[in-house]
Amino acid sequence: MPTHPSARVQQAREALAARLRELRLDAGITARELATRCQWSESKSSRIEHAKTPPSDADIAAWCRACQAEGRTADLIAANRQADAMYVEWRRLQRSGLRQLQESGKSLYQRTQLFRVYCSNVVPGFLQSPGYATALLSSIAAFRGTPDDVTEAVTARMERSRVAHEGNHRFAVLVEEAVLHYRIGETDTMAAQLGSLLSAIALPSVSLGVIPLNAPRTMWPLETFTIFDNDRVHTDSLTAAVTLTQPTEVALYARAFEELAQLAVHGP
Repeated sequence: MPTHPSARVQQAREALAARLRELRLDAGITARELATRCQWSESKSSRIEHAKTPPSDADIAAWCRACQAEGRTADLIAANRQADAMYVEWRRLQRSGLRQLQESGKSLYQRTQLFRVYCSNVVPGFLQSPGYATALLSSIAAFRGTPDDVTEAVTARMERSRVAHEGNHRFAVLVEEAVLHYRIGETDTMAAQLGSLLSAIALPSVSLGVIPLNAPRTMWPLETFTIFDNDRVHTDSLTAAVTLTQPTEVALYARAFEELAQLAVHGP
């Protein structure tokens, strides 16, 4: 089972801290000498080396200068930013409302050819009807206390969802049967959403599978996730959006998707 996303972030930060420590050791200087050269406290050097405090870009640049390893700066800053981007709290992503978040994913959707989507809690975003999307995003905005731009966010989500009807995109979608029973919005909203899913089955770009509630489980229900080509995985927790790009992790989610696909039924 994959480790919790925040644990993966910590592992990435520890790996970066180890690389910084190796730079210091290769330079033959103590933590105290490094702190003196960087003009900060020795305790700060220790916190960075032990992954207790994430370094800033400026901290990494100063560290590399102190170790006379300026050529390593860009690579280490990139590794640091990747660790930060892996796990981003929703309160940061949604602090200005929901519309901008919907629009930010548009370019990724447009360049992706194969989407593998597994949903255990709600209907996938690009298959949501306007009414369902409005009900869902309204509940998210209320729960998180974000600015009320739900109408604009739904418009942006519908615009982003046009990729299912345009261009060279393919969608392999799996949903747990429970998703069809969870009531998001009023009864007529759910009826329209289920009708929208039936229409999606007819799209040549979409393969929709439902995992029955009584299916003998060879793969346990997982968190909702999307695999974009073979490049990245997006998965969400209550508190944060998680992006995974490490090939071994992407491959693990791809394997889980194939296992789940074996449980699903397709067609009428």
